[in-house]
Amino acid sequence: MQRFVRSAAMAAAGVLLAGVAVGCGGSPDDDKHDGKSGGSEDKGAGEGRAAQKLDWHGCKAPEGGTAPGAAWQCATLQVPLDHAKPDGETIGIALIRARSTGKGDRIGSLLFNFGGPGGSGVSGLPSFADMYGTLRERYDLVSFDPRGVGASEGVRCRDDKATQAAEEKVDLTPDTSAEEKAYFKDAADFGAGCARGAKKLIGHVSTVEAARDMDLMRQALGDDKLHYMGISYGTELGGTYAHLFPERVGRLAMDAVSDPSADSVGHAENQARGFQRALDNYFTAQGENPKAGAKRIEKLLARLDREPMRTSGDRKLTESLASTGVLVTLYSKQTWPALTGALRDAEKGDGTALLRLADAYNERDPSGRYSTQSHSQRAISCLDAKDRSTPREAEKRLARFRGISPVFGEFLAWDTAGWCYDWPVAGLHDSPDVRAPGSAPILVLGNTGDPATPYEGARKMADELGEGVGVHMTWKGEGHGAYGNGSECVDDAVDAYLLHGRAPKDGKVCAS
Repeated sequence: MQRFVRSAAMAAAGVLLAGVAVGCGGSPDDDKHDGKSGGSEDKGAGEGRAAQKLDWHGCKAPEGGTAPGAAWQCATLQVPLDHAKPDGETIGIALIRARSTGKGDRIGSLLFNFGGPGGSGVSGLPSFADMYGTLRERYDLVSFDPRGVGASEGVRCRDDKATQAAEEKVDLTPDTSAEEKAYFKDAADFGAGCARGAKKLIGHVSTVEAARDMDLMRQALGDDKLHYMGISYGTELGGTYAHLFPERVGRLAMDAVSDPSADSVGHAENQARGFQRALDNYFTAQGENPKAGAKRIEKLLARLDREPMRTSGDRKLTESLASTGVLVTLYSKQTWPALTGALRDAEKGDGTALLRLADAYNERDPSGRYSTQSHSQRAISCLDAKDRSTPREAEKRLARFRGISPVFGEFLAWDTAGWCYDWPVAGLHDSPDVRAPGSAPILVLGNTGDPATPYEGARKMADELGEGVGVHMTWKGEGHGAYGNGSECVDDAVDAYLLHGRAPKDGKVCAS
């Protein structure tokens, strides 16, 4: 099903680690552009609740992983299951931190969300900490598993065996009535599994509730203001926080920015455009005409649609898995060589490399165990997004989406209906409200080659945050995200903002 947005933080050697759907945040009582403005009128998370004292201790190994080491501490924050009932049932939010190195005057804690939705910050932050060494000189680096994710009451919707069976048998671009029936049955079954697994939590994993949780984190960490870096979906979460608590925003940076003006169909169109643009850039860099390159991939996918391809193991490469394998390499220019090799092998009849790339994106390990990131992602985004498109509405979008992206358009068009088909709870909003009058300046960083959160969304985020709040900055680069991606200009500007409070001039452009 839908992959949408993943984290901007990436590992080397072609394996992406963090978490693709942009959700559309909201709360039942605060529709976008309804005249409400958050801020002092919103009593906020935990009003009347004393700040908790966190019990920091050594971190245990996450499921299927290894412990992060002695530099890292973990704790659990108790938050209301339902923020409308602050004294009611609570759930635990898993936190992780590395203390400031003390090389400069400590500012406070810098909270990270790496995207998804559904990405684990507890697993992610130690993996990417080297990127943030300069920031650690004056901040404690802190991240968390949002509600419904990982160690924070993580949602599980189906087991590994059923997940693999769906990957092998469900065609994400159905061509026949039988394939379409199987596609939507699988979608409904997945939602029903989420409802059984999450129980009451299925209606309480929204972006707004996660933002309220962050305000409780701010209090528990002892900070008067929230200092935050949001990447990918994390920009939507940060914008939602700024809308709810503008007077509590400290230094807040956004990278790989989600378009807050788009509904779920608009996000799918944006991504069709962004991934096709990135693929065109890849082919141009290889010295190949982009239209001819796209035709090569279309031909390969059509071949796989007729008959899955052998691999070195006992699994086969399907059309859907091949699309995922191509898509994952577009998140970073570093992984373009992996795409070149995988396409060459597949055109010769060996799907092994593309399958491995798809497995990296789907977070499947060699033993056949899958992470639950995609389960949490879907639960969060389908609670956020109000749209419930029908199969016929998706079918009517096919021609338009194919025109935007001949490689990814059909998949994303069907996904507008399949992702939240027959979901067990209603969605909350068409798009998130990120207006933040009275907030301190917020840095909004867009990358012209970003495939998953196309560049245009950064300008829209800066505009919607409000005049004097959103500070727009551009990097002319490739990949999902800009900070830590090889541009000294970008890194220096972000560090100056987060470490010294010096926001760049609105409209600043980094060409390298």
